[in-house]
Amino acid sequence: MVASLDVTPGRPWPMGASADDDGVNFAVFSANATQIEVCLFSDDGRVELARIPLPERDGDIWHGHIAGVRAGTRYGLRAHGPYDPAGGHRFNPNKLLIDPYARQIDGKLRWSKALMGYEVGAAAGDLSYSTRDSAFAMPKGVVLGHDDFDWQGDTPPHHRSTETLIYEAHVKGLTALHPKVDPALRGTYAGLASDPVIDHLTSLGVTAIELLPVHAFVDDRFLAERGLRNYWGYQSIGFFAPEPRYMSRAGIAEFKEMVRRFHAAGIEVILDVVYNHTAEGDAFGPTLSFRGLDNASYYRLTEDRRHYVNDTGTGNALNLDHPAVLRMVMDSLRYWVEHMHVDGFRFDLAASLTRGAHGFTSSFLDTLRQDPVLAPARMIAEPWDVGPGGYRLGAFPHPFNEWNDRYRDDVRAFWRGDEHMLPALAKALLGSPEIFDRDGRRATASINLVTSHDGFTLADLVSYRHKHNEANGEGNRDGHTGNFSDNFGVEGPTDDPEIIAARARRQRAILATLFLSQGIPMLLGGDEIGNSQRGNNNAYAQDNAIGWIDWPTADAGLLAFTQKLTSLRRRYPVLSQRPFLHGRARAADGLPDLEWWHPDGRTPEDDDWHDHLSVIGLIVRMSAECADTDPEMQVFAVFNAGAARKVVLPEGPWHQILDSSDPKADDRPVSTPITAPAQSVLLFARPAKEEPK
Repeated sequence: MVASLDVTPGRPWPMGASADDDGVNFAVFSANATQIEVCLFSDDGRVELARIPLPERDGDIWHGHIAGVRAGTRYGLRAHGPYDPAGGHRFNPNKLLIDPYARQIDGKLRWSKALMGYEVGAAAGDLSYSTRDSAFAMPKGVVLGHDDFDWQGDTPPHHRSTETLIYEAHVKGLTALHPKVDPALRGTYAGLASDPVIDHLTSLGVTAIELLPVHAFVDDRFLAERGLRNYWGYQSIGFFAPEPRYMSRAGIAEFKEMVRRFHAAGIEVILDVVYNHTAEGDAFGPTLSFRGLDNASYYRLTEDRRHYVNDTGTGNALNLDHPAVLRMVMDSLRYWVEHMHVDGFRFDLAASLTRGAHGFTSSFLDTLRQDPVLAPARMIAEPWDVGPGGYRLGAFPHPFNEWNDRYRDDVRAFWRGDEHMLPALAKALLGSPEIFDRDGRRATASINLVTSHDGFTLADLVSYRHKHNEANGEGNRDGHTGNFSDNFGVEGPTDDPEIIAARARRQRAILATLFLSQGIPMLLGGDEIGNSQRGNNNAYAQDNAIGWIDWPTADAGLLAFTQKLTSLRRRYPVLSQRPFLHGRARAADGLPDLEWWHPDGRTPEDDDWHDHLSVIGLIVRMSAECADTDPEMQVFAVFNAGAARKVVLPEGPWHQILDSSDPKADDRPVSTPITAPAQSVLLFARPAKEEPK
């Protein structure tokens, strides 16, 4: 193969490796390199067969066409240029680099001192220079051929925001212990899209599955040394390649088949994407790709140029102010939509993506919002980072939805019994209008969550007062300390039937609050069956029974209750409206779209909101803007975080359709007053009209 290679200038587009009938065109960005080489490897990736300098440069794009190279070839890059860390440059051709545009990556990273651009242990630190070759320790890119995957007429579901229920899940964690998933497929894309998982999701009414990172990533060295793995996947090294550890067979067709099967079941696929940093870490991290190709362009550097801006808390931050880096991110997003058919993205530490040399800028947001390919895609921001001023909840423009941690904390605090939480709960129930009701944004801008991968599960939220992250090997210093959790007197598991019952009651009340709130609900995978992480609220390294969903001990009763909640939300559109509800009179009948209700049977006064009241009711009607739904539909909900209390109902008639304290209770007509049990959510609706005979 090597002897027959013929190198010509080729084209500066498309980026990465593109196969044709004669060979492969390579195009690589580097503004500061003096030479870029393509390295070809044997099929097992162990033997380097050739190094071919790219012969042409257009602007900052190095390119060349190599005849005789075929699809399936393993390859990497080497970049020549100045090794001057104090000036921001860390070129070292002894380090094999992953092509940032590689569509498939093969092999595992083997941690070695050879991965470092500097000489480990040298007195000069990262200013020293390593001559060790790193190819043996590096994964390799794979040249892809013609895309012949049969999508079978795949059509994205495109659910309306008011119909959306997001289910956050981990590819392996959801399937590793699932008794009905083929053992050979557990932990894979194929297992995730298997019939047992899809049946479970559709039984819950899930319309979108949000996957923890599936871009190719690496295990941190400190985790590997402890016998742990980067389970969550927030150390991306390839923004175009699916993570190979989730493949049960070679190739990326398995990922596409997963998406196609979810779409056929009416479920959108949303990817949690990490464009804010890479796996290369700080100045003492490995040279794997971007650092070796053009450190000064890809990363945000401090004024001294030697060190990295660290607004992400991971050692580095990508420089989206640079056109080539911004282009790479946009190309990546378009690739996943166009070629992999995904439906949306949740941007990890999204505030970091808007940072520039002069504070928060809109270049990334503006570029994204004008892109026609991405127009149909869901955009979800985690609206913060760890840098100065990085908490940006409510600052992202339409069409972004935002993870609402204010909702999370206020709902948790209310049900824990914290004082004076009624006003905060009221705002949460309405989709946080004080945060999002501006510039034409809707109530569905708020992604309502009470739990996520980052923090306690729902079962642990009611079972632990303190985090228990000892298994992470960091002395229990990692993870959140402010969890707004409780244990009902016993830390962790207990055999006390009263405590078990009280914990179950609070879980149901919290879930009911989630599904009766305006906004888009997000359910953490496993919460519907009572999954526990044994008090670990930062299970990022727990690729084991701590991090996996414990299907064998699933709480069937909690699952049935969750299914009832999602069914009620679908049945009563008043619970999921796009317009914010402000209690304004409707033109059709003069009735307000929202009425708050004191348990004594009156409108709450200002003093009531700031009293020690722990129970509130509200009547919800359709907004005047929702002309396509039944204007007579209305529900009455009661939220009681305290002791049992009598509640005078609004003028009836009413049917009680939900009692979170008694999940098996049948729907029944009620008359005023009623007793709201302790720690309960009640829901009432008008009885259905009889059809005329």
